Amino acid sequence: MSSTALRRTALDALHRSLGATMTDFAGWDMPLRYGSERDEHLAVRNRAGLFDLSHMGEITVTGPQAAALLDYALVGNIGGVKVGRARYTMICRADGGILDDLIVYRLAEAEYMIVANASNAQVVLDALTERADGFDADVRDDRDAYALIAVQGPESPGILKSLTDADLDGLKYYAGLPGTVAGVPALIARTGYTGEDGFELFVKPEHAVALWQALTEAGQGVGLVPCGLSCRDTLRLEAGMPLYGHELSTSLTPFDAGLGRVVKFDKEGDFVGREALAEAAERAASEPPRVLVGLIAEGRRVPRAGYAVVAGGAVIGEVTSGAPSPTLGRPIAMAYVDAAHAAPGTPGVGVDIRGSHEPYEVVALPFYKRQK
Repeated sequence: MSSTALRRTALDALHRSLGATMTDFAGWDMPLRYGSERDEHLAVRNRAGLFDLSHMGEITVTGPQAAALLDYALVGNIGGVKVGRARYTMICRADGGILDDLIVYRLAEAEYMIVANASNAQVVLDALTERADGFDADVRDDRDAYALIAVQGPESPGILKSLTDADLDGLKYYAGLPGTVAGVPALIARTGYTGEDGFELFVKPEHAVALWQALTEAGQGVGLVPCGLSCRDTLRLEAGMPLYGHELSTSLTPFDAGLGRVVKFDKEGDFVGREALAEAAERAASEPPRVLVGLIAEGRRVPRAGYAVVAGGAVIGEVTSGAPSPTLGRPIAMAYVDAAHAAPGTPGVGVDIRGSHEPYEVVALPFYKRQK
């Protein structure tokens, strides 16, 4: 059996010097945690956290027909995104199955940056390259061109303001602007995966260490801590944000995932999956598929992905993600359940945890919403 060496980010040595516990994530050696994942989680909720997200896959699309290509290749209305703004969207197969969920930034009139999940970056790159046939547009693999650092949490605007003269107050959620942070050229995006206000900074790999150190220094007085992938997962779970491979997969359409709103049938021209997705939308309207809901434990046992959701002795669904919630102080889960049991407060719902049916409360997502 051949083993492929794990890829390392530009911040690898720094993570090790901080005593990070490292893990294989989608072929990358990534920090799982530096100390207590609960402490890291609560730091992001109450103060600020610093993340290395350099494993994410950046793909640049340029050319006169860049917008037309992306409107054809993705389910969203990408041509309608203004320069300097970003959009959450998906790339689907012809049968409507989700290949990945993406963020697309429009950097210039004829230039877009697509950010794909690490585990799907090659799949997305291959699909875009194939779909570009016949369009006057270039698809470029820029995964090695960027390091990505995120600063997330209520103190993040203050931390970043101390290092840049970019107009952060004018920077809306899901927008990005070029600027300089601590002397480093960066694309500053107001995006994130934690449910908190925060920023994602795209920089050249050779500038990553200097930027990380500057942010660490600037955040010292307000409780900024380095954060690993483990608390990133509990933060996104509390915020009800889907994770590819858990809530999203090729066996589900955006309508199955309760995210039909990202599919824009009113845009001009055909797009990959249009026909199958129109049928999926119709199906969802007439006979709702399983619905993605939140579950909060009444006890202490933690549900995990793949566990059965039960009611009245019958299996009514499946857990897609589960973890202890540091904010709620109880185990939580996201699960797809039959529509008949999806209403918040539905009685008699439980999770089969190793043969024992543990009681759970059905709630609407998200579990946590930040105070504006």
